[in-house]
Amino acid sequence: MQRVFTLSEKNLQGTPIQYSWQKTLGNYLAVTGANQTVKIYDRHGQMRDEINLPGNCIAMDWDKDGDTLAVIADKSSSVYLWDANTNKNSQLDSGMRDQMSFLLWSKIGVLLAVGTAKGNLLIYNLQTSRKIPVLGKHTKRITCGSWSSQNLLALGSEDKMLTVSNQEGDTIRQTTVRADPSDVQFSVMKTDERASAGESTVSVVVGKKTLFLFNLSDPDNPIELAFQQRYGNIVAYRWYGDGYIMIGFSQGYFVVISTHIREIGQELFQAHNHKDSLTSISISQALNKAASCGDNCIKIHDLSELKEMYAIVNLDDETKGLDRLSWTDDGQLLAVSTQRGTLHVFLTKLPVLGDTCGTRIAYLTSLLEVTVVNHVEGDPTTTVSVEVEPNFIAVGPYHLAVGMNNRAWFYALGENG
Repeated sequence: MQRVFTLSEKNLQGTPIQYSWQKTLGNYLAVTGANQTVKIYDRHGQMRDEINLPGNCIAMDWDKDGDTLAVIADKSSSVYLWDANTNKNSQLDSGMRDQMSFLLWSKIGVLLAVGTAKGNLLIYNLQTSRKIPVLGKHTKRITCGSWSSQNLLALGSEDKMLTVSNQEGDTIRQTTVRADPSDVQFSVMKTDERASAGESTVSVVVGKKTLFLFNLSDPDNPIELAFQQRYGNIVAYRWYGDGYIMIGFSQGYFVVISTHIREIGQELFQAHNHKDSLTSISISQALNKAASCGDNCIKIHDLSELKEMYAIVNLDDETKGLDRLSWTDDGQLLAVSTQRGTLHVFLTKLPVLGDTCGTRIAYLTSLLEVTVVNHVEGDPTTTVSVEVEPNFIAVGPYHLAVGMNNRAWFYALGENG
């Protein structure tokens, strides 16, 4: 896997690093350290803009199309919005008088949910500018949440409650959990009946030890899954495929379970992927791959054959260890932040583009690089840095052309290629 760029600790100034890929397009990466600034980089590592905040960033999220980045910060009751099409900043006054603690865009629409340290909730419609304040949704800090594909909003709080609300903010389900909830997600449990009512299962990590599955159609019978103590704490989990859950544990273990009622809680796969610790997992549906990181390496598995290791990336200079992994939606780029305060971006998928002229071959070897070879004539290999990520490549006796949409760039090739 090729490294595309690295943002050093000098760029980001302080840990922990938070970052978020632009949804859908993956053209922008929003990054912040402990410096009261969110920096917007393009996919080649060039800084394009920055958002200055009154305090450190608490949370940020892109809307489903990647048009708007929303940010909340310490010492502020405003939501900061950055428009990816105009590169303009704006501020939304939440009307809340307590500290913001949580922020998330809807999966399917233009609704933004903002939670506060006192358990209040704001639902904001970007299109109509309508704000729905919901006071007392919880009695303590809202810490986590998830939107379903039916626009239901599940929230977890330090009051040890899990609530499920509709898009108007009305509570339609709630349940208590035994310890602090974290990492709420919506999904579909594997059932014998295919006619499942959409994403009707809410999953949440409880006290970092168990996974709690709450079926909205059967709220009186939640399922709580416990795991072997030697695995350590649950660090992260992801749903994928037909009701499978991949879970990463702090002691380096990487486990897959099924939610089919006949095999619920059974481990279908287990690997001790990292010797000392695991800090993050990520799944790319586009690539059908899963990645885990820990110690100072990234391991990538094929989802259709988990026993097969697709790639291992060692980051030997990261002696303090790695932190969090995230793929772009198209699976082309994988970012990993580190405990030291750096961020690395790797190329995990490259379009197959090329052309020939006689015995000369030109082909894409990186996002902005074309290699020209002629093994038959014995010409030296030439690499050409190009201006854009091309959609097409053409090569002739003396020139290389790359193009995107209705524009083309031509490069003269030397006599010997």
